[in-house]
This record gives sequence, C-alpha cells and structure tokens, in this order.
Amino acid sequence: MAASVYRSEDLTFTVDVEALLQRLGNALEPDSLLVDEESKRPFECDGLSAYRELPLVVALPETVEQVQTVLTICRDLGVPVVARGAGTSLSAGALPHPQGVLLSMAKFNRIVEVDNARRIARVQPGVRNLAISEAAAPHGLYYAPDPSSQITCSIGGNVAENAGGVHCLKYGLTVHNVLSVTIVTMDGDVVTLGSEALDSPGYDLLAGVTGSEGMLGVLVEITVKLLPQPPVKEVLLAAFPTVDSAGHAVAGIIAEGIIPGGLEMMDNPAIRAAEDFVHADYPVNAAAILICELDGNTEEVGDQLNKVRGLLEQYGANDIRVAANADEKARFWAGRKAAFPAVGRISPDYYCIDGTIPRKRLAEVLRRMEELSEEYKLRIANVFHAGDGNLHPLVLYDGNVPGEFDRTEQLGGKILELCVEVGGTVTGEHGVGMEKINQMCVQFEKGALEQFHAMKAAFDPAGLLNPGKAVPTLHRCAEFGAMHVHGGKLPHPDIPRF
Repeated sequence: MAASVYRSEDLTFTVDVEALLQRLGNALEPDSLLVDEESKRPFECDGLSAYRELPLVVALPETVEQVQTVLTICRDLGVPVVARGAGTSLSAGALPHPQGVLLSMAKFNRIVEVDNARRIARVQPGVRNLAISEAAAPHGLYYAPDPSSQITCSIGGNVAENAGGVHCLKYGLTVHNVLSVTIVTMDGDVVTLGSEALDSPGYDLLAGVTGSEGMLGVLVEITVKLLPQPPVKEVLLAAFPTVDSAGHAVAGIIAEGIIPGGLEMMDNPAIRAAEDFVHADYPVNAAAILICELDGNTEEVGDQLNKVRGLLEQYGANDIRVAANADEKARFWAGRKAAFPAVGRISPDYYCIDGTIPRKRLAEVLRRMEELSEEYKLRIANVFHAGDGNLHPLVLYDGNVPGEFDRTEQLGGKILELCVEVGGTVTGEHGVGMEKINQMCVQFEKGALEQFHAMKAAFDPAGLLNPGKAVPTLHRCAEFGAMHVHGGKLPHPDIPRF
C-alpha cells in the first residue's frame, strides 16, 4: 500500500499505512484495532460535532504496556496520535487526525484505590467523573470538580482539559484537585508527575500536563484528592427583573467576602428551556435567575444565608426561594445541570462557547453579547458559572441553513475576543482544541506562543501528539492577521464541517 501524505498548516506527515497496520495488529487483539469505516464512525468527533474527521485507525489498548507499544510504533513510523477519553469535549480537542491513530482509553476504567485515611483515590483515565464520588460516598467523601457532563465524562479528559464545574468556585478546578498523574510519553516512557504530598520539588510539571489537551503525554493513572461532605448545605434561587441586576448581584456577593459552594446564572431563554425539560419550578418570567449553594457548618451557613438573602434583595431580586428539603435542592440544581440538553430541544443546533471574564465586568459583557446577538441575528441562551466569571453562551442556529454555521462561528469568535478585551481569557474549562485556536492568536503574544511550543517540543520533539491543536503556530497567527482576528476565518481549513 502506498504511503499516505497529510499536510496541515506547517505540519506534514507521511504515513506507511501497511507497516502501521501490521505492527499494530501484532501488538493488539483484533477487537482492539478498528480499521473499517463503520467501526471508526463513532470516533469521528467529540462533543463539538460540527467538526468531524475519520481517523486512519482506532486503537483500544487495555494495559499500560500496550499504550507504550502503540506510542513507540507511531514514533518509529512518524504517525500522529490523538488520545480520547469519553469524547465529551466541547472544543474538538479529541478530533481525530485523518492520517493518525485515535487512541481510545475507554478500557482504562478501573478505580484502583479509594483511601479513606489519606482522602485520595487512584483511578484510571477512563473512569467517569461521577463514579469517583460514588465510590467515595460510603466514606463520607467526594470529588469536588463536577462538570455538567459528570455522569459521562472521564477523569482523563477532565485532566486534559482542566475541567471545572458548578463547585469549582470554592473548591477549585481539576488542577487544584489532582495530586499526581502517570503518563506515557511519545517515546514510550512511563513517568509519574506530582506526588501524594501537598507539594514536590522541581518544576511543577503536573500543572503543566493538566490542561495540556493530550499534547504532552497519554494519561494512564490519576490520583485525586477527596473532600469530606460538608455537614450543611443550603440552596437559594433568586429571580431578577434584568440580566444586569443579576450580574451585579454576583459581584456583590463575592465582594462581601462570601465564597459559595456554587453560584450559577441562567437567563430567560435558558430558564424556559430547562423548565420545559426538567420541571424544576423555575420562575419562567424572570429575566435571569441565580442559584446559590452555601455549605459548611451550621453556624457558618446560617450566617451566610442571611447575608446572601439581604444582598439579593439589595440588588433587586424580586423572588427569593430557599430550598425547603433535599428534594427541592436537587430540583433547583437539576434544571441547571440539564440546561445544555434542554436548550438542544428548542433549536436544531447550538454552539457552546466557553470564555472567562472578571466578575466585575459581568453585566457589561452580557449587555454587549445582547448587541452581538442582534448584529448577527442569532439567539443566545446564557447559562454559566457566574461566581468565577466562566461564561457558557449557547448560540442557537440551524446547520441546515446555508451560511448560518459560518455566521455562528464568527459570533463565537467575537464573544471570545470580547472576553480577552475586558481582561479575561478564551477558555475557562473546555480547552482550546480546534475551536478557539485562532483566538489564541488574540490572547497571546509571539513570545508566549514560542514558550508553549518549546514545552511541547520538550515532551514530544516530533510533534506527533494531538498535532495542530490548542497552540497555534506563529505562521497561522501571521496569516490570521498579525495576532488579530479577521471575521469569518475558519478555525481550520482542512476540517470538513457538517
């Protein structure tokens, strides 16, 4: 079989397909190597399904030794590798390479250990986020970062994207809750970064790998911190007549020195969609709602509850509810957790954007997003982690209408540029992947991008791990307009969009 050549930007890969398949076939069981189109089709995209690409081959290793073998084969033959967890990424971070191996870690799904005394869990990367808390629950413990997709997303993917969630305002992102990781490098070496201690000497490579989007190594084991369940939780729901007033209330609560366990905001389109879907008893005529969870001991939570209620009234809330029991608390949160699929019921398609801004600019940014919505003639539903300024505007569109997805991408780019303009960043927890790679040219100058590439080269000199993702080449940024965005530029000219 002739060699296959793939070119993208400054990247060129020449793959000896016959040699690759023969060596992988010798290393893996037949059912762990998928080569026909039908078998590969489920792996063609991640949660950002607008970008799709079939991989050359899908490998499903079961042991660390098999991961090492696959990577060394690919290194020897110069074949790119894209590691994949549960495929829930929303930035095309797990988009396959058309001339590469899609390395699925789905079979690495064991919880190796839950240690009650040390309050840690050692898990394989394919373990679901929620499964960690379920395993720790008998000990009165849980794993704090809780993305909305926690019922399905994998902890390996969480580490790769530095995932967040509702409770990250108080308890931190994935990077703050991981003690160590074991990775396999492109050379097939097994390396453990971090330790079970609170700190370890040397460069903090653990933090560097967390959020690196599979560009530095392949995760094979992760040790996470477990926290004790707080003895008391109170959940408030507050309705506001304007989005501005809700935004100011968020800043007011944090300015008072109160750090809720979670502080979430939804605007009217999201409220109505969630209520129709979940029946959470949301006030459907409100312009916006805040859901605030306070946790701790009885005295602390009681004091904060009174202060937060007073602040909500001060900032204009016209309906404040305190959940009366566990069922009502769960119902308040159920609508928020189901907001994304709920919005999917009111539009043929939606595009989820992820950017972060300073909390004090929240009301301003929401107003400017309304203006952009009118300019581009596309509806936006907002549901996001208000407490830490992590926005998740959902742009509603119809992919069957010619040109509408192009317009949606342009609007998404403008929103991310707005985040950078007000002192924020282009991502808070979804990663860059392919979706935001042009906006990385807006946020970072040449020197910073060069340092990113230098770190990548230290781990992966041939650039075979998840190539073309997360960090743009300087050539790309120059084409993009000397670190400035031109509206309508496609995130990647070689990726077919459906």
